[in-house]
Amino acid sequence: MRFLFLGDVVGRSGREAITRNLPEWRKKLALDLVVVNGENASHGYGLSPDIARSLMSAGVDVITLGNHAWDRRDMIGHINQMPNIVRPINYPAGTPGQGSYIIDLERGRRALVINVMGRIFMDPLDDPFRVVSELLSRHRLGMTVNAIIIDIHAEATSEKMGFGQYFDGRVSLVVGTHTHVPTADHRILPKGTAYQTDAGMCGDYDSVIGMGKEAALHKLVRKIPGERPQPAEGEATVCGLLVETNDATGLATKVAPLRMGGHLAPNWPDF
Repeated sequence: MRFLFLGDVVGRSGREAITRNLPEWRKKLALDLVVVNGENASHGYGLSPDIARSLMSAGVDVITLGNHAWDRRDMIGHINQMPNIVRPINYPAGTPGQGSYIIDLERGRRALVINVMGRIFMDPLDDPFRVVSELLSRHRLGMTVNAIIIDIHAEATSEKMGFGQYFDGRVSLVVGTHTHVPTADHRILPKGTAYQTDAGMCGDYDSVIGMGKEAALHKLVRKIPGERPQPAEGEATVCGLLVETNDATGLATKVAPLRMGGHLAPNWPDF
């Protein structure tokens, strides 16, 4: 199986870069599955149902969220009817939506996508290790599903790296989101799980993590309230991770970053 995970989509610039390029990339890369973190897709804050549908129309199969999941209140009333939008699984019981989704693919294959949020420097949600372990007790890689993808939306690199090591060999991919900066540590862990601490963002890097520089710098330098930062509108860099797995085991055989457009050095996966 071959799938592409794209990092946090920030505002119009990131959305348009994905909708413009993804249909062609699906063909060129022979993708079976595309997963995108969309929690900043609607003007930098949350995800609206209409924008979710536009991403899906462009070829996105599953959208994950994070700490901005409920910034767009209209999503609260729609998420139960859109099961391929996945919010963090460790929100309290009774929270709308679901924290995982099984998607049926061609040739009878199935993939499980999980979204979970870290706790260090984040909201104090349920233990991400325990909650994901409970879910995985019901799903075996290469048995009940052919691939398992985990998006850990977290601030601390240590927590994300620990999460990858803890679930090594039990899932196909552990990839971090939230910090909007692509890390250079993509690799296959010793027991066969593909890993990257942060996939980066799909947005304008001539910015402060995707937001306009002036308002962000005012907040950082002066430490007094100002206007709410809005997404930068320059050309976006699309950042993500391409993974190929063995259908029999579900473990990764190849992994490579994808970076195209905008201000970062480009990298097109060579497999």
